[in-house]
Amino acid sequence: MAAGRERDLERLLTFIDAVVAIAITLLVLPLAEAGSEIQGRTVSELLRDHVDDLFGFFLSFTVIARLWLTQHSIVSSLARQNGAVIRLLFAWCLTIVFLPFPTTLVTATANDGSAKLLYIGTMAVSSGLLALLGRVINRNRTLRDRDEGPDTTITIAVTATFVLALVISLVFPATSYWPLLLLVLTDPVVSRLQRRA
Repeated sequence: MAAGRERDLERLLTFIDAVVAIAITLLVLPLAEAGSEIQGRTVSELLRDHVDDLFGFFLSFTVIARLWLTQHSIVSSLARQNGAVIRLLFAWCLTIVFLPFPTTLVTATANDGSAKLLYIGTMAVSSGLLALLGRVINRNRTLRDRDEGPDTTITIAVTATFVLALVISLVFPATSYWPLLLLVLTDPVVSRLQRRA
């Protein structure tokens, strides 16, 4: 937490954290509902029947957690807010709250292009908003409590990877959601490029 952070900003960031926690909690509701179907079946059968729901939950949980950690890193030097910061934080918050909806669509449909666009597109927009937020904080020194602003290199790379994954999954429908695994390569590739630079 920034040392001289304004009270209103602190309240805003606490609110954003609470919204993210609620969004993550909403992801598990379809699984909790599926648990009531256990009557007369084994746990293995139930898990097998809901493998898509489990995949959607773990993938979306991981993505939201990653996006929250990125947001937390970007605002770590933030000491004051302005209109642009508030708008970007609420727009980012909207993408997080919206994500459980396309997650449900993804688990209920098989390779539907619209579901992919909503799901991966929401993630790309969310990451892009964080990159914009970092840029706003970097460009306005009065918003920060230290000289060094947030490093947005990884966030920009993650946004580009989401867009690439979306394009691949739409152009090659058989790849399903597997192109999202490209995100695993983002950190190591960016770190290596930064070391070389």
